Amino acid sequence: MTALFVTATGTDIGKTFVAASLIRHWRAAGRAVEAFKPVASGFDPASAAASDPGVLLAALGRPITPREIERIAPWRYAVPLSPDMAAEREGRALDFEALVAHSRAAIASAKDVILIEGIGGIMVPLDGTHTVLDWIAALNIPLLVVTGSYLGTLSHTLTCLDVVARRNLAVGALVVNETPDATVTLDETARTLARFVPSIPIIRLPRVSGNAEGQDAIAAIAAAF
Repeated sequence: MTALFVTATGTDIGKTFVAASLIRHWRAAGRAVEAFKPVASGFDPASAAASDPGVLLAALGRPITPREIERIAPWRYAVPLSPDMAAEREGRALDFEALVAHSRAAIASAKDVILIEGIGGIMVPLDGTHTVLDWIAALNIPLLVVTGSYLGTLSHTLTCLDVVARRNLAVGALVVNETPDATVTLDETARTLARFVPSIPIIRLPRVSGNAEGQDAIAAIAAAF
């Protein structure tokens, strides 16, 4: 059984794009895939198909219905903020222990591949005392870290990998997702990161949907797990 947690160095980096691409790749290879985005903020039921849970459901070949959305993303908030802030706006609180138990149950029941996508960056607060990193540590499954090629990504990425290493968590691969109109090239970013984390596979993902290079990158990510 293959289990992985998809996280990132920040928000809007491309976690869902990478996760959906992996789902389609594994399904095309004949593997049974399950995926969850347990926590989602900025969720609007009227545009569920465009939401992160909706994108994952489409990749899984499942209908984007309220029941399926509830199954894949049980903790949903309307405001596009960190979960602790979004929940507070709605007079609620995210139950961290319930989130961990739900995730563990999903992993235990998986038949082949299970992918869990986090929310925002790795240090995003979930409640008053826990972050996404705490969630990952509780599950202790391999990480797929997604970053960009924007100016500033080197510090963000190396900081992320440092806190992960301090928790003794395994990183299966680091994906450098090309940032549109970046002042730094994808190759430069990947080469520099490789000097500092030589033990982690670094996979360049060009921002061209469906081209051969992009497909090869997704295949390389899948092979890392």
